[in-house]
Amino acid sequence: MAIRAKINHQIKAPELRVVTSEGENLGVISLQTALAEAQKRGFDLIEISPSAVPPVAKIMDYGKYLYDEKKKVKVAKSKVQVSELKTVQVKVGTGDHDLELKAKKVSEWLSEGHRVRIELFLTGRSKYMDIKFLKERLDRIMKLVTVEYKIAQEPLKGPKGLSIVIEKKQ
Repeated sequence: MAIRAKINHQIKAPELRVVTSEGENLGVISLQTALAEAQKRGFDLIEISPSAVPPVAKIMDYGKYLYDEKKKVKVAKSKVQVSELKTVQVKVGTGDHDLELKAKKVSEWLSEGHRVRIELFLTGRSKYMDIKFLKERLDRIMKLVTVEYKIAQEPLKGPKGLSIVIEKKQ
């Protein structure tokens, strides 16, 4: 992401609200006066907020400004939490011990902040079973999950079976 800010003679606004790098407010002054002040101090005039009325400009070193902006972007990116959709597949006849193991894995993923899709995989005749019975089978694994969760997507019947998406409660 390139940071684009107008500097010095690229600025077209006739009047600017000017602030120095130390935070001193010079008030609303003309573009020529602001450029002269920046040159006198040995810095650049950088348009910080072009959409304000009048636009806000800062007198500071352009290289330092770019460095600070890149640092802000990097910090913002590091705070973004990536949530992945993990999938666990169970069948109608899956045993209790296997369900416990899968529920343990689901709990682990939920505590890490991921969303989890639990799929009840249906083959052959089991595709035509009563939907209430299939939801009960899905509830068997849901009761074994130890982390508090909320249902992000209600149980849906698809071509491969029944699936539900859950995520950790905030």
